[in-house]
Amino acid sequence: MTAVAEVQPHPRVREFLSGTKKLLIDGEWVDAGSGRTFATYDPATGGKLADVAHGEAADIDAAVRAARAAFEGPWSRLKSNQRERLIWRIGDLLSERAEVFGQLESLDNGKSATIAQVVDTEWAADVFRYYAGWATKIEGSTVNVSMPFAPNTDFHAYTLREPVGVCGQIVPWNFPLLMTAWKIAPALAAGNTVVLKPAEQTPLTALLLGELFEEAGFPPGVVNIVTGYGDAGAALTAHSDVDKVAFTGSTEVGKLVVDAAKGNLKKVSLELGGKSPNIVFADADLDLAVTGSVNAWLFNHGQCCVAGTRMFVEESIFEQFTQAVADAAAQVKIGPGLDPATQLGPLISQEQFDRVTGYIEAGLRDGARALTGGRRHGGTGFFVEPTVFVDVRPSLSIVREEIFGPVVAAIPFSSEDDLVAAANDSEYGLAAGIWTRDLSKAHRVAKRLKAGSVWVNQYNGFDTALPFGGYKQSGWGRELGAAAIDLYTQTKAVNIAL
Repeated sequence: MTAVAEVQPHPRVREFLSGTKKLLIDGEWVDAGSGRTFATYDPATGGKLADVAHGEAADIDAAVRAARAAFEGPWSRLKSNQRERLIWRIGDLLSERAEVFGQLESLDNGKSATIAQVVDTEWAADVFRYYAGWATKIEGSTVNVSMPFAPNTDFHAYTLREPVGVCGQIVPWNFPLLMTAWKIAPALAAGNTVVLKPAEQTPLTALLLGELFEEAGFPPGVVNIVTGYGDAGAALTAHSDVDKVAFTGSTEVGKLVVDAAKGNLKKVSLELGGKSPNIVFADADLDLAVTGSVNAWLFNHGQCCVAGTRMFVEESIFEQFTQAVADAAAQVKIGPGLDPATQLGPLISQEQFDRVTGYIEAGLRDGARALTGGRRHGGTGFFVEPTVFVDVRPSLSIVREEIFGPVVAAIPFSSEDDLVAAANDSEYGLAAGIWTRDLSKAHRVAKRLKAGSVWVNQYNGFDTALPFGGYKQSGWGRELGAAAIDLYTQTKAVNIAL
């Protein structure tokens, strides 16, 4: 039976959920132009949390105009150290209110409130502080030019790194607050302005974050937030006065973003899907590998783009190891996010529940065997049991396609060459995990894997200073670290004849 929540929402959370949530445009909280609203729901119960303004193309246009005015006006006139202090203040405010943000994220997304507070919110705060520091450290360089066709003239040449301009940013529902921080913080540090379109399933923490930008003293129009559905996102990506669009979501939608952006050839960065290999060699610390491998595909209920959902296990330990993973997964506490004991929360929506259970049913029909799970959990909410499949074939949908739920397919291997070929046999290339005591082997295999992140003897080994992004159809560009600054700046060359 699903656990009963033992913690009531913080009074500030209850206060925030009262009344219709509005759009943030040009420093004002406004209704959608159409007057329409939509509801956002608690996936643990299916109950309505709040009504939210239903932004559309006209609202996107108003937000873009506000962002352009701020970019050309007050934001561009601020010194870099002034931007630094403002961005740092957002990090401090997030830390001060981590419990409120964590609970709100839990209610809207379903994830554990403890995880949402300690990981999502505190990491988001760290991201803002990290990029606050970058605001004063974006530099050009001097260049010694030869100009062979002007041998008798001296030159002074240098480069400038300048902001791109107005940035449209679209974030997903699996890490709503964290992905917002990943995008907004480097954009602001580089001197850009932003129009953010949160996922319609999880708009609440982005709107609460909008209040922090007001409190911190950002000029109106620097950060604009338009909630709505895919049509609002499409209007943002196609808008002729948007200079850059950053999108995190499915590969299918990412291709639509690219197509929409071609009108004015705006810059595009994409963080898309994955079907990541998690590789366990027989010489690994198996206790550590079991715990880490469960986390690789159950973290965030499996709704994680980097989830290690193809678990490659060396043949000599395959049966022992997969059973240990199944046993550990079967012990995971399932329940609503506000229950402190919860380890696995609900999927985000009925649509996602149907998608995940559809894949499980297809796997069973195709002859795969579930060592554990394979069913719905409880009678209310969108809960699915952790499911470990064995007896799979490379052609099965549960092996090839991104499920985005608590489902893993275990695959035996016997040789390193065959392993690498199978691990790279995917349209995706976002992440990978390797478990082994042999560091020479770890380095060798890591180099051969086509993945943007490779974690050794750990999984989900993120850090704000490390670049993150994918190979192949997992995306374009890199977020986090210094690489994210490249996404939000452009280089100008200046050459002066002396």
